Amino acid sequence: MNYFIPLLTLLLFTGFRPPDKKTAKVGAPIKITWTDSIPGDFSFTKEWSYFDGVYLNAFGQLSCDGLCPPETDAMKDSLGRIYDDSLARFYSIIDTSHQMHTISCEAWCYEWDGSDYISGRKINKDSFFFRTAGGIATHCSLHLLIVKSKCIPAIYLNSIVPGGSGIYPCTGGYIHIDRRLWKKGIFKADFSFQFEHKENPAQPMFWKGRTYTRIENL
Repeated sequence: MNYFIPLLTLLLFTGFRPPDKKTAKVGAPIKITWTDSIPGDFSFTKEWSYFDGVYLNAFGQLSCDGLCPPETDAMKDSLGRIYDDSLARFYSIIDTSHQMHTISCEAWCYEWDGSDYISGRKINKDSFFFRTAGGIATHCSLHLLIVKSKCIPAIYLNSIVPGGSGIYPCTGGYIHIDRRLWKKGIFKADFSFQFEHKENPAQPMFWKGRTYTRIENL
């Protein structure tokens, strides 16, 4: 099967600039192991966090830091306390909802400081795409393109260093997916992938963990 076309779909879907067809390196498609159950610790699904930048200030108010829209500056005093008459407006702008975790993972890749969220959607009848969310200190993301019985992993680095961004193709690994939950629109899996690290082959680049998230567009 020619995996370049679904790779282009992934790149375009995520806003990547498609590589030249002659030089694109897709990496190793991983054969999916479908199973009726996946053992292990999935307690991370009961954990949650606020969006990056949201925190409890010294006055017991949920506030934001660093990523605040400019209009919220006038809603705080010099000490950072939100004015009482501005609270409703402030929370209409800043999302302070609990974000339930959808992934528990370990990784070594550039500019990674943890990932708690993965989301995905159906692209067409046979193709699905998932990616982890970045954050203030995490600028790399795990991307999974699932086409029928194959999974094509890649790490995308959106570096803060000029010229440092890149795509790292998979060289091997495994993924187990719960078949019964998949049919119900839930991506429950455990996985372990290795990736090409051309800058320093002696330092293994990897991403491994467990996921539990609802599939959009089913």
